[in-house]
Amino acid sequence: MRSGYSAMLWLIWCVLFGSLRLGATLSAILQNETEFELAAGHRQGRLFPFYTIGRIANVPCIASNGLQGTCLIRGECADNQGIFGGSCSTLTTQATCCIFSRTCGGSTNLNSTYFTNPGYPGSYNDGGTCTFTITPCSASVCQLRIDFRSLNLAQPNGEGNCLTDVLTITGGSSAVPQICGENTGQHVYVNFADLNPITIRVSTTAGSTVDRMWNLQLSQIACASQFRAPEGCLQYYLEPSGVISSFNYGFGANPNLNSLGATGTRQIAGQRYGICIRAAPDRCTITYSLPTTDGSYAFTVSGDAEVLDPTLIGMGIFGENGDICTTDYVVIPSPVVTDVNAAGAVFTDRFCGLGLFAVTSQVKPFVVYVVWDDNEEPDVANRGFRLAYSQNACTLGA
Repeated sequence: MRSGYSAMLWLIWCVLFGSLRLGATLSAILQNETEFELAAGHRQGRLFPFYTIGRIANVPCIASNGLQGTCLIRGECADNQGIFGGSCSTLTTQATCCIFSRTCGGSTNLNSTYFTNPGYPGSYNDGGTCTFTITPCSASVCQLRIDFRSLNLAQPNGEGNCLTDVLTITGGSSAVPQICGENTGQHVYVNFADLNPITIRVSTTAGSTVDRMWNLQLSQIACASQFRAPEGCLQYYLEPSGVISSFNYGFGANPNLNSLGATGTRQIAGQRYGICIRAAPDRCTITYSLPTTDGSYAFTVSGDAEVLDPTLIGMGIFGENGDICTTDYVVIPSPVVTDVNAAGAVFTDRFCGLGLFAVTSQVKPFVVYVVWDDNEEPDVANRGFRLAYSQNACTLGA
């Protein structure tokens, strides 16, 4: 059992680590986050976002296998069933980049834990239910960010229902839709309901020929963190430009046919959620457009994509807008479309169909709402959307 001092330091590390931005700049941000004074009765001085054991900084590190860990003394790593990931300090050979990796039936209250399929990085072909439970490491933690470093499950059936495999996330105070198919690179934020645990459940069907695999990185986000996702945001992107996509968007068609014998959809039925993008300094608007390298199917959200010549799919003139969008659509608040091919058209915030003009919005926080209904049978060969976004500098008077 840890001493009271060690336990206090571990708690501070948990809260601070959970307040930081994920990614390559994590360590740099870590060094500049809020400083803490040691509690009365202990050595006076500044405690940065680490606790001190053997005089090493318990900062994020990259292990020899490329995973993110925490620099710990080997004993502390072993006490928490961590995996030694190589040296992380020049001060002592006892420091290791400690990786917390768990699989089916496990649980954690540790930050930056990985939940993987049995046998990872190999594929998993068995059937059954694999569960994992995450408890917040302190009352100062409000959210769980789940990064799908790898998530490859069976495709939905032709009507967009996750019948063969499905990932569900329950126990939080915010809803997460069912997910299946190919979702490597995606992420979700889930609000903790006080100190109650969140459960991730992966249900699979034996006999599937899919190379099923998952590796989910679990990061706890402090309530006071500047990187906490706003309410209503299932996803939260932090960069001023990038790409967003619907779950299970892919470059190939769903191999499953729908009940009418037509090519099935990749869209997952019954999804409603918000994708938010943090506004960068001095950026007042954001523009969404089809990526130049993703092919024509990057916006195919409603209708029959097989009735059009593939060279025409994606063009804005084959998109639809407004009240006609009642089944599957995306909402872009207060849209402005300046394409010459749309001259004279009046656009509302609903977009659907088989194409999209570039759309600019000034509503903050920047957000795109996704609405897929429960009946995907009419949506033949659709793949959802993949949109490039770019924030625009403020103009005079904006």
